[in-house]
Amino acid sequence: GLPAALPALPLELTVLYNSLLFTAGASDSAIKGEADGIRQGLLRVLEVCGACGQDLGTEELWQKVLQEVTVEELQAPLHRLGALQAAWWLAAGRLGSVAGLFQLLSTAEDPGGTRCGEGQNELLSLIKAWQVPAEGASLPLAQSAEDLKEILCTAAAFLQGLQELEAGNFPTALSLLQEAAGGFCSKKVLAQIYTCLSCCTQQMGKPQTALQHLKRALQVDFQCLPALSHAAAVYHELGETDAELQALTLLYEALGKTPPGGVSSSPYFLIRTELLVHTPVLTSLLRHRQPSEVKYLLAQRCLQDGRVADAVEHYLDFLALLQDGLQQQVPLDGSSALSRIPEVFLEAASALEQAGRHQDAITMCEEVIIRTTDLIPRVLQVEERLEQPEYPSPGAELTGGLLSQKKERLCCLAWRAAGYLHQGWAWAKLGEGKEAVTQFSRCLSDLLRVQLHGSGIEPTETLQPEVEVLQKIRLLSLIGRGAQFLELGRHKEALLDFQHSLQVSPGDPAAASYLVQALWKLNRKQEAAAQWQKFSQSSPGGDGQQQGQGRPLPLYLVSCLEQAMFPHSETLARSIQDYLGTAAQDTSS
Repeated sequence: GLPAALPALPLELTVLYNSLLFTAGASDSAIKGEADGIRQGLLRVLEVCGACGQDLGTEELWQKVLQEVTVEELQAPLHRLGALQAAWWLAAGRLGSVAGLFQLLSTAEDPGGTRCGEGQNELLSLIKAWQVPAEGASLPLAQSAEDLKEILCTAAAFLQGLQELEAGNFPTALSLLQEAAGGFCSKKVLAQIYTCLSCCTQQMGKPQTALQHLKRALQVDFQCLPALSHAAAVYHELGETDAELQALTLLYEALGKTPPGGVSSSPYFLIRTELLVHTPVLTSLLRHRQPSEVKYLLAQRCLQDGRVADAVEHYLDFLALLQDGLQQQVPLDGSSALSRIPEVFLEAASALEQAGRHQDAITMCEEVIIRTTDLIPRVLQVEERLEQPEYPSPGAELTGGLLSQKKERLCCLAWRAAGYLHQGWAWAKLGEGKEAVTQFSRCLSDLLRVQLHGSGIEPTETLQPEVEVLQKIRLLSLIGRGAQFLELGRHKEALLDFQHSLQVSPGDPAAASYLVQALWKLNRKQEAAAQWQKFSQSSPGGDGQQQGQGRPLPLYLVSCLEQAMFPHSETLARSIQDYLGTAAQDTSS
């Protein structure tokens, strides 16, 4: 409350500088908001000089002070306070304000101004050109202005690198992040910068360079777990499954030992780089995976790579985590690498089937069927085209909500139908043909609930993926039931199923081959030979199981697709070729 006095003002500004440093450093969390103490200090400076600036914003206040206050004793403390102001603005992402402030500081020292060289970053050039004021002997500084300048340079390079990375300007991002990596920061931040460099080089199509950056990150800070997560992703891109699984295993073990965020910051500086850099893109790049999420990734990758025994172990471990009450680790909205929980159960059932544990697979699918039964209406209508009004109406949000509800119901229907499909194949493997037919029939009965309405053929684009999955399940179920009918000697019923399969997916090689076999077993050999020749010419040796579909098949259906493949192609082809040869000889004679 005392009036400002010029002799005491340098000391007052230095005390303010130190107190703000301690306030920021003691919290050990990101700097947020405005530094009100700085504004009050600037107003005290203007008061001494007989000026006023109460109505000015902070940027205008700095401009007025630096342009009008020429007292030599105030220059050093004002410059130090300016560097501290820059730290607050950097933390708020106000890079333009920081550049303007350092332009003013440089102009105050050198009226000729500071020019940015061609190809140089303007903000970094301005900070580097700033001449740090000499420290006076009156009062020690809690953190030297020289150290603060180095940290500002590092934070400015890091922040701009992240901005360019988010914008897709990868060469510029790479240059800025490399600048930050050579700056003044703790080991924790350096590891984060290397991790961001790896993301940048991976986006530039340089996965090996990305791996080198990730190795450096882990060498600098072995607790930088996001680096392990990114390494697994790079190995996945390179197709190096062994290395990917090793990285995921190490990540899972590390998560069990060290909680995220357990690494302490550098204790040597009150203002640190980590207090100034906290953008959403950095949070996203350094996101810590949950142990359950990593366990699921291990299970999924093993299943995709055909490591069935390992996949079964990981899936069962993951399901045990759910049973132990760790559901809160599992985002159920599809926002993480985890699939929806019913899909995880179906993938586990697929792994159990492939491991020969058919009864366990049946039990796993029964869980999905029971839990989805009450969520599916008796009839589910899918409009093929939704009219989009020229102007949004008050009911637009309601329409979106109904569409989302319909999408969810289609997903539930697909999961339950897939449960019956897996049970059908499992019973078939157990030699229980009649039970297999029952499950395939339940699957097909479920799919009759969906009714397409409209004048075209394609459903609305929003629901297209779900409808395609349902069509694929229908195809696989028809083939599965038809194959069991053949095993049971019910050849006419098998023929009908294979004919319907080709209506669902014209030209499907498995359905076509089974159709030929059904005709052959019905002693309609001439017709079988004609169909065989027709399909052989239309799809010569191609795998048409997913022909015409741009979207990948859900992982839980891949094993069903493999089981639906026709197993007797060579034998059937030889029989038909012998038949055609004999028929040709009979005709010529």
